[in-house]
Amino acid sequence: MAEWNAYYHNEDEDEEQEEGEQADGTYKITGRDSLVFLVDASKEMFIKGEDGQPSNFDMTMQVVRSVYTSKIISSHRDLVALVFYGTEQSKNPRNSFKHVYVYHDLDEPGAKKVQDVDALRGDKGAQLAAETMGSGETSLGDALWCCSNLYSDIKLRLSHKRLMIFTCRDEPHSGDSTKDRQARTKASDLKETGVVIDLMHLMKPGGFDASLFFCDIVSPPDDESEMGLQLKPSDKLEDLTKRVRAKDQKKRAMARLKLCLGEDINVAVGIYATSVSARKPGAIRLYRETNEPVRSKTRTFHTQTGSLLLPSEIKKAQVYGKKKIVMERDEVDVIKKFDEPGLLLIGFKSMERLKLHHHIRASVFLYPEEDEVKGSACLFSALLKKCSEKNVFALCRFISRRNYPPRFVALVPQKEEFDNGKVQITPPGFNAIFLPYADDIRTLDPPQHPSASQTQVDKMKEIVSKLRFKYRSDAFENPVIQQHYRNLEALALDMMAPEETEDLIMPKVEQIDSRLGPLVQEFKDLVYPAGYNPESKPAAKRKTAETGGGAEKKPKVEVPEDELRAHVQNGTLGKLTVPVLKEACKQFGVRTTGTKKQELIEALIARLG
Repeated sequence: MAEWNAYYHNEDEDEEQEEGEQADGTYKITGRDSLVFLVDASKEMFIKGEDGQPSNFDMTMQVVRSVYTSKIISSHRDLVALVFYGTEQSKNPRNSFKHVYVYHDLDEPGAKKVQDVDALRGDKGAQLAAETMGSGETSLGDALWCCSNLYSDIKLRLSHKRLMIFTCRDEPHSGDSTKDRQARTKASDLKETGVVIDLMHLMKPGGFDASLFFCDIVSPPDDESEMGLQLKPSDKLEDLTKRVRAKDQKKRAMARLKLCLGEDINVAVGIYATSVSARKPGAIRLYRETNEPVRSKTRTFHTQTGSLLLPSEIKKAQVYGKKKIVMERDEVDVIKKFDEPGLLLIGFKSMERLKLHHHIRASVFLYPEEDEVKGSACLFSALLKKCSEKNVFALCRFISRRNYPPRFVALVPQKEEFDNGKVQITPPGFNAIFLPYADDIRTLDPPQHPSASQTQVDKMKEIVSKLRFKYRSDAFENPVIQQHYRNLEALALDMMAPEETEDLIMPKVEQIDSRLGPLVQEFKDLVYPAGYNPESKPAAKRKTAETGGGAEKKPKVEVPEDELRAHVQNGTLGKLTVPVLKEACKQFGVRTTGTKKQELIEALIARLG
């Protein structure tokens, strides 16, 4: 029974990949992310900006709400918490710390938490915060200690721990050296336990000087690519949201492998997915009486006896010729294993040799892992610099996991880039472009069409130049997914109606017409004959009575007996289509129990083999 229970798992659980890599680049990560928002609740945070700009507290609450809703959608198992410091009232586990108010414990995000944060937004939210928490003395050391207790009370495995401090005061203790020293000590203790502390400093009159206090509180950058402490404070909601997203974005590796540059020269690298296809979550089946989730189980039975089969009684086979090749599970594993996982440098090629049609699937990103092999970052940086200078890519053999087939990849260098706010928008590293094998390349025979005249080409160039715009993939959201989650959000938060979503992929017809002017009509006059309407469809032609009337029947496709026997002898029946196989069965009087291709092939082999 133990063998049965171990083998007959639920359909909902992940099954082993039979062959090749997952085309969509999905991967499974152990552990959960955790994020604590530590927000300053002093009176300075509630002062509104110029020209009706929202207060720093209001901007912070909008960012917190945005992160909550995105966590619910993308990673609902992550843990989030909201803690205020500098409050008049105190609310924390065992009420051990004064002027610290734990608004949300470290737990999974939910609709109730989003509603709580919504209540703190705007003028009414500021009034509610003043009545509930108030503003009092500040002790950042006690606030950090309270956050440390929140982490220690969690018994789950956490893969990443981050704490974000939102404040507009560069000297929270007004020069109190005792409180400053206590906060620095507690911040050091938190960082030793693996908590990453980030400062999201906000605009205040006279500017924010992080060097006075917070430069000793925040965590140093994980690597040279991160800026760590931003020098310029955030004065706009978009800027603050962008910085929080940059810090909160997952940077967990799909795999950590060794890049072999030569004999005994290995560099540890992490493999990251730069883009994963977003999909609507699948429906969860519920029991109609209790609304509890139900699970389905799969069992395998013998077709003749009906007995339940053990895993050891099941084998795999493949037809080669007219013979079934039966293999044990261990034999299949040995056949699939090519080499140990990793990257092996083959050589370097000019970037001109890399063509656009070589990109057959989404690329992955390589970044050094200094913790795995010391010196990896230095050697990786030198390789990246030289490849960029010489405009070449590194050609490597890539095996991502055990029993995965090898692939050829082109490591294309990518330089680091920053935006105007000194926020990193492009990290340094290599993009691994998956290259096709010779078997993957198809020879196309495109249909012949009349070529356009030079006048028509020039006119189309004018149209294209008028409609050019700067494209950014992050500027266009999937309208179907956005509408789906808006509907779920409205149901979960008891909203009267879901928020309207703008379909950004719809063409702006009026703007296009105003840009083009008479160019469209001029192009139509050059291409189409007079009086032709390209939008009207021609009427479907029917067969005349002379040809028998009605639709013409497809001729029967018969295969000569000699040719069919040759296919059976060579094991190439699979090349024939299902209609041809069915006609062959009728031709030789072969009766089949099914209509699947494999059943038809087996019946013909049994008859003619």
